[in-house]
Amino acid sequence: MHNRFLFAGTAAAAALLAGCQTTKPTTAAAKQPVVETLGSTQVPTSEFSYVYRKNNSSAPEFGTKASVAEYLDLYTNFKLKVLEAEQRGLDTTQAFKRELDGYKQQLAQPYLTEKSVTDKLVREAYDRMSKEVSASHILLRVQPDADPKDTLAVYQRIMALRQRVTGGEDFNKVARENSEDPSARDNGGQLGYFTAMQMVYPFESVAYNTPVGQVSQPVRTRYGYHIIKVNDMRPAQGEIKVAHLMIRTTPGMPKADSVTVKKKVDELYSRLTQRKENWEKLVAQFSEDAGSAANSGELPPFGTGRMIPSFEEAAFKLQKPGDLSKPVQTPYGWHIIRLIEKQPVPSFEAMEPTLKSKVAKDSRAELNRAAFLKRVRTENNFTENSAGKDYAFAKADTAVVNGRFRYTAPAPAAAPAKGKKAAGGDSQTLFTIQSKPYLVSDFLAYVQQNQKPRPGADARFTMQQLYDQYVDQSLTEYEKANLENKYEDYRMLVKEYRDGILLFQLMDEKVWSKAIEDTVGLQQYFTANQAKYQWEPRVQATVISAASPQLLAKAQQLQKAGSYPLKSGLPVPVAFKANSAELPAAVPALDELAFRLANDATLTRTTVVGHSKKGETPALARRRADRVVAYLRSKGANAARLTATSDTRATASNVTFDITTTNPAALEALLNEQNPLSVQVQQRSFQKGDNKAVDQFMGSAPGTYTTQQDGRYYSVQVEKQLPAGPKTLNEARGQATSDYQNYLEKEWVTQLREKYPVKINQAEVDKLITKQ
Repeated sequence: MHNRFLFAGTAAAAALLAGCQTTKPTTAAAKQPVVETLGSTQVPTSEFSYVYRKNNSSAPEFGTKASVAEYLDLYTNFKLKVLEAEQRGLDTTQAFKRELDGYKQQLAQPYLTEKSVTDKLVREAYDRMSKEVSASHILLRVQPDADPKDTLAVYQRIMALRQRVTGGEDFNKVARENSEDPSARDNGGQLGYFTAMQMVYPFESVAYNTPVGQVSQPVRTRYGYHIIKVNDMRPAQGEIKVAHLMIRTTPGMPKADSVTVKKKVDELYSRLTQRKENWEKLVAQFSEDAGSAANSGELPPFGTGRMIPSFEEAAFKLQKPGDLSKPVQTPYGWHIIRLIEKQPVPSFEAMEPTLKSKVAKDSRAELNRAAFLKRVRTENNFTENSAGKDYAFAKADTAVVNGRFRYTAPAPAAAPAKGKKAAGGDSQTLFTIQSKPYLVSDFLAYVQQNQKPRPGADARFTMQQLYDQYVDQSLTEYEKANLENKYEDYRMLVKEYRDGILLFQLMDEKVWSKAIEDTVGLQQYFTANQAKYQWEPRVQATVISAASPQLLAKAQQLQKAGSYPLKSGLPVPVAFKANSAELPAAVPALDELAFRLANDATLTRTTVVGHSKKGETPALARRRADRVVAYLRSKGANAARLTATSDTRATASNVTFDITTTNPAALEALLNEQNPLSVQVQQRSFQKGDNKAVDQFMGSAPGTYTTQQDGRYYSVQVEKQLPAGPKTLNEARGQATSDYQNYLEKEWVTQLREKYPVKINQAEVDKLITKQ
């Protein structure tokens, strides 16, 4: 069957777009062949052919007469619904336009990059991951948008520092004294080992391209200017998975305490290596890393540059799974590290999707965007008007530097007569994109909206930065506005989303919500089709499934009690004022509990426990409990299920609740505190095929039976046999509602085919049949 969904949702958008940029730019033809006509609306052959090919090309029967005919029938129904939505004006609402615009923004993103540049950056990143660089750096900070004079001053300072270290001064000493990286005072600028994607891209590139032992030329990043000394380069170590046992220390702890901690970790190391004691046991007993101790000390896999250097160095020196490091100190404490496994760098194919995602978010994306903007400039004949630009830049003064530039657009001027030039001033052209003029007035309005204070900057330089931003934004918006004319894949995908939104709105009204809300219609449909909704012979039973015989026996023992303490969903404690048994004016928790006690037959007993704290009389605790019980009874709670007691140990001035229930979920909760899958309890009717364990006792006399199935242990308590017979609507509501929705949809499509008569152009259909 070819009933593939005709509308792609957002979750599938990325997959559908994966190959979109291999499509050459296209333009729609003025007159196209038509595959069918719906009323007076024509459906182009190219549209149907595109959707049919995209959704069916991998099917074995693709191109056969039956396949084309079947899909055309589905597509016709789809288009009829969309046509009806258009006739009702659903495509003109603001909500529709907002939703479609949001999807278009998402769908446009893959077209606003340079795929070839992305591919090169991904491959470069992977190739660099085969090596790890150890480097030191000196940083002098300068803002990315700093004034040229400030940039030059910092550049001259970094060059002077470079001359000092290349002239023989110790790099780490110069870094410690001059670097504006705060960590340099402690590490002398040493960064340790790192690999691709761990530093900003310009820094990474210079580090990988500088020979070992050499100092780079200055490199500019968003942080400022750096000089980099490459200390070493080695093959990548891949990732490593380890467990650790940690004894915590704190900065500045007394020396005696520090000595005690060291003795403790040394003793643990001795017990592990000499006495061969169990690792898991010692970690559980002594490790002070709460996050990993419960899991034998295991940590997530990590690679170079991800951990504290001392920890990382000790971990990567381990050779074989099970090897232990000697105690190693970090700022967090002392660690004994145990190797679990080493993982080499994965293949390019395995890492490509992850690297693509990282490249899109990494500083490398700036290269991609620059290439994209360069292409768009060329393709769309971007042309500056130097007179307009000079006029706009003449407006730059201290106001724009201080972020206080104000612009008031002049009144619109009359259009120039044919053959005469347009007037100058604010209405003159600043630049054109594919002959579309962008006016000075629009740019000045942009300056007012996007300015920010740049103390000490040159006014013309500030205006140039805003101009560059405006040009980039205009080029991007122009390209986005023309994607549907350039790329068939994008145009068709946007159309699918548009039609899909309309289809969803109308289907919800005519089918989905209607089937749920039209209770009379649903009942009539169910009665007319009662033969479809029949029970087979069933058995009423309680089934306990356990992970072990011991757990099954424990569950059966607890089950005999018939009710179980409720562990979750208990009411919050009711607070009282000190030395008072008066209830607060409004207690929503008690009102909710009263409703539950009156309506939930599974709640068998509720004990109201009054508390009093130190300084209050013990009798006050019981009076509080009695007061709450009286309140619950006044609200309709079953008095037989309520008891009051007190706890006079110093706790708080409040009342708490102990509740028992016959609900099997409470039995599960009791036994599944450690493992949520230890025990499962079901109490309902079963028919053949619902449960393999119950199937064995279908037709058996009432009683309790045990069995083993698929590694689980079962107790099946057969209560009674239920004969075959008709289901009630409540018992079949899910299936009946689904069937009623299908019925409503078919009826609706029949009406649409009458409203918009369908005429098939068989000659065009036959062109799509490529095999018998």
